[in-house]
Amino acid sequence: AKQAAAKGLKVYMMTPDKDFVQLVEENIKIYKPGRKGKPAEILGVWEIRQKYGIQHPEQVIDILALWGDAADNIPGIAGVGEKKASKLIAEYGSVEKIYENIDKIKGKMQENLLAGKEQIKLSKELVTIALDVPVEFDEELFSRKEKDKEKLQKVFEDLEFRTMGARVVNSKAENTQAVQGTLFDDGQTTETTKDTLPDNFANIRTTEHRYLLVEDKKSRIELIKKLSLQKEFCFDTETTGLEFVSSEIIGIAFSFKEHEAYYLNLPEDFQQTKLILEEFKEVFENQNIEKIGQNIKYDILMLKNYGIEIKGKLFDTMLAHYLLQPEQPHNFNYLAETYLNYKTVKIEELIGTKGKSQLNMRQISAEKVKEYAGEDADLTYQLKKIFEIELKKSGMNDLAYRIEMPLVSVLADMEFQGVKIDSEFLNKYADELRMKIITIEKEIFKLAGMEFNIASPKQLGEVLFDRLKIISQPKKTKTGQYATGEQELVKLKDKHEIIEKILDYRGLQKLLNTYVAALPKLVSSKSGKLHTSFNQAAVATGRLSSSNPNLQNIPIRTVEGREIRKAFVPSLPDTFIFSADYSQIELRIMAHMSGDEQMIEAFKENEDIHTATAAKIFNVSIDEVSREMRSKAKSANFGIIYGISSFGLAQNLGIKRSEAKELIDNYFKTYPKVKEYMSNQVAKARELQYVETLFGRRRYLKDIDSRNSVVRSVAERNAINAPIQGTAADIIKLAMINIFSKLQENNLKTKMVLQVHDELVFEVPKNELEQVQKIVHHEMENAVKLSVPLIADSGYGKNWLEAH
Repeated sequence: AKQAAAKGLKVYMMTPDKDFVQLVEENIKIYKPGRKGKPAEILGVWEIRQKYGIQHPEQVIDILALWGDAADNIPGIAGVGEKKASKLIAEYGSVEKIYENIDKIKGKMQENLLAGKEQIKLSKELVTIALDVPVEFDEELFSRKEKDKEKLQKVFEDLEFRTMGARVVNSKAENTQAVQGTLFDDGQTTETTKDTLPDNFANIRTTEHRYLLVEDKKSRIELIKKLSLQKEFCFDTETTGLEFVSSEIIGIAFSFKEHEAYYLNLPEDFQQTKLILEEFKEVFENQNIEKIGQNIKYDILMLKNYGIEIKGKLFDTMLAHYLLQPEQPHNFNYLAETYLNYKTVKIEELIGTKGKSQLNMRQISAEKVKEYAGEDADLTYQLKKIFEIELKKSGMNDLAYRIEMPLVSVLADMEFQGVKIDSEFLNKYADELRMKIITIEKEIFKLAGMEFNIASPKQLGEVLFDRLKIISQPKKTKTGQYATGEQELVKLKDKHEIIEKILDYRGLQKLLNTYVAALPKLVSSKSGKLHTSFNQAAVATGRLSSSNPNLQNIPIRTVEGREIRKAFVPSLPDTFIFSADYSQIELRIMAHMSGDEQMIEAFKENEDIHTATAAKIFNVSIDEVSREMRSKAKSANFGIIYGISSFGLAQNLGIKRSEAKELIDNYFKTYPKVKEYMSNQVAKARELQYVETLFGRRRYLKDIDSRNSVVRSVAERNAINAPIQGTAADIIKLAMINIFSKLQENNLKTKMVLQVHDELVFEVPKNELEQVQKIVHHEMENAVKLSVPLIADSGYGKNWLEAH
């Protein structure tokens, strides 16, 4: 690689091995193959600097020396992982410089560094790739020539690669002239063009463009006139940060013509900026102009801070791509490279890498920001043109404009509103959980006959399997350690009482660290509320997810988990928390999609499917079914329609495998068309390579014909599951849009504050409660017409737990 680069050739090292990073230079890059649906990565000097925060790739040698590598027998320094190693080298420059400044490093880290001082020299020597080996680069060996079929045939026969041999040796792609190809053409000759190498992508320096700066009153008036004449325009806010609650707008880029953009530069003073944005209010709130953006929800939220509402039809390029390719990345750089063959200006090129020396966008000249911001708006506008054609071709235009795009405004309002939490309650509850954890910890130590670090998989494995010997042949991980993950421990619950205690200990620790202790710290000092982000483009099935914090995974099956909901309270006096959720929506969708008469009839007669199933499993009358029994039956119902095996069902329900098999057989006898539907879905997926929801949302299943039975069975389960789960997601999104619209039409003060899968949570003034209850029930139950009724249950109270 080094010799070829010295001759002026561009070198790509195709490897996922982090050791090769040290070889990267101007003409040497790493081509890291894509895995598990992720695209391939190309790492050059700039990317390495961003990833590790270092000045040059050779410093990776020092990072690896500190980090160590058990697989390569490189010791490293105790307690130092990738992030800590990167941080130390970014700060000090090298291993040697760290030891020169060892007095500046305090505590345990200093101790570990001093203890490893002697072996660090060896570590550094071991991770350094030798460049003085007796190898000479022969350019001729890398030239593509005609294949020697006889020699190739023999190689493939010797290796017994019959399928590959037939494909490569007998490839029809014959050329009289040898052509340089790529590593991935599988016998098909192709020229290496700008589509395959990133260095030849178009960029801002090679593309003609007209990006204009708008700074004075006259140019603002001119821009407003132009915008008001458009049927659509793209806009993109430049801000001081990524959190809308605490960030300010420093400028806005507009585009309504390819390769052309206008950058509105705004003053630092908040009030002055607000006054300038007021001038654009009429344009932003014009219902007849479509607004385009990439992750436009963030821009909507930023403008809400200044009293500006975005009205009219929306088009979000991120969401459009999410519909077209749900499992691919949707970030702006990826979209520009993939669809426009264009390499964008990265933010770090303007403000520098993360760290003390990183600048704020306000510190950059408006002239420079104009180019960066203008490019964003211009390319987003270009992407819109491509995606709207693709949406029509794929039949998802209605899905986009009826569900995904209108939902953006609803989610923006929910995020802006935020939700009030009782921090004092959570702090007290945190102390209570800590006491419970200490008690369980003592019980575990007593059962183990010794004290140990319960959080250490290594120590836990040794206690369970070497000391207590709870099973004779415990499962091990790839690194040779005993497997102590939750999935493995659940299988061993009946082997020793210590297992139940460990699972309880872990559950409470997770509850404490993830929610109880964490949520109060995430409350905004500005609004006094929690502002979660609802993500539309994260889950392939169409479900929403939430982050910072994730409120959709708050446990509700345990008493301790449910207690957290008590902390979610109204933000105003004389106001209630009101909650409404769909009853058994996925089973109702299954009844509709399968057309099973028995299941449809059961729902029409308002029978409880889970209770009926519980009566069969536990051989009791319907009146004797307990809440716990019903909960287990619910797991069985969903498990069966999503292709669970008798082994899996037996484990879930704690019954014999033969009983589970009998239950599955009886289930399909009761609902024969459910089994027929499942078979048809898998067959349809094989034919089309995707499945669809009732609204046309697609889930692509490229592994449906995989030769690997495990991979194939996952795809088959998704073929059955995705249309059901995706349809449920589409229905609640429609309900949210319609409820939001009705609340606005009726000038109600009620606010939708949370969505958790099949549940919607509102903050409702006491005097609006009856009216809101009627609106919510009507819109949820009539979001779509199925062959079975949709039912919503609701409740209200002084906190979320009471309401639920």
